[in-house]
Amino acid sequence: MRELLEAVATGEVSPAEAETQLRGYATTDAGRFDAGRETRRGVPEGILAAGKSPSAVATLTQAALETTGHALVTRVSEADVTAVTDEVADGVTVAHDERGRTLVARCRGDERPTVDAEVTIVTGGTADAAVAAEAETVLSVMGVDTTRVDDVGVAHLGRVLDETEELRAADVLVVAAGREGALPTVVAGLVDTPVIGVPVSSGYGHGGDGDAALAGLLQSCTVLSVVNIDAGFVAGAQAGLVARAVSDARHGST
Repeated sequence: MRELLEAVATGEVSPAEAETQLRGYATTDAGRFDAGRETRRGVPEGILAAGKSPSAVATLTQAALETTGHALVTRVSEADVTAVTDEVADGVTVAHDERGRTLVARCRGDERPTVDAEVTIVTGGTADAAVAAEAETVLSVMGVDTTRVDDVGVAHLGRVLDETEELRAADVLVVAAGREGALPTVVAGLVDTPVIGVPVSSGYGHGGDGDAALAGLLQSCTVLSVVNIDAGFVAGAQAGLVARAVSDARHGST
């Protein structure tokens, strides 16, 4: 501990980094950042911007950069992006996905891990793309390469059947669909790959807020896993954990 305190005193280690080493999290004026989650759980800590002020989002992003070298922020607004961009130091790259409402910041020299597994993300229609994009960003931060198969909803079964070979080649599938949520069930019946279904709040009328899609996926007669409505982050993180296990098995890691 003395060495750590001396490093703080000389400026080699920031107080946030020291606190992270001692407690596993960093404390800021905007709340606590769980810097140890990625090591402990294998999933990067996501900063949910919704419900926070832009300044709070920027403060937590800076804490993430100081303690882990990168930051993942979800459900961002334009004001959040501006606040983060103004806050971070030179040399930090900021990538904003407007459709997925995500932001990823990285310090110079920070490298994403390498995962030897492929996740394919499937959407029923273009209205499902925002949720799919959120999952894709999470997977990217986890070091997982992704392939997209878009606009293959069951209104015309030929569209998804034409992609059967591509779907079967994946190690993990994330399938996002709104309305009645039929696509993940259909896909799960075509492949021997783990399928994670994401019900999307794209629709209208009774059940159009995602309830119908969620109920349909929970009652699937083919085996799949289901996350909450619009939960792209959770689907991406779960797919990333499966992909990492596949990669470890391929390379004999334990």
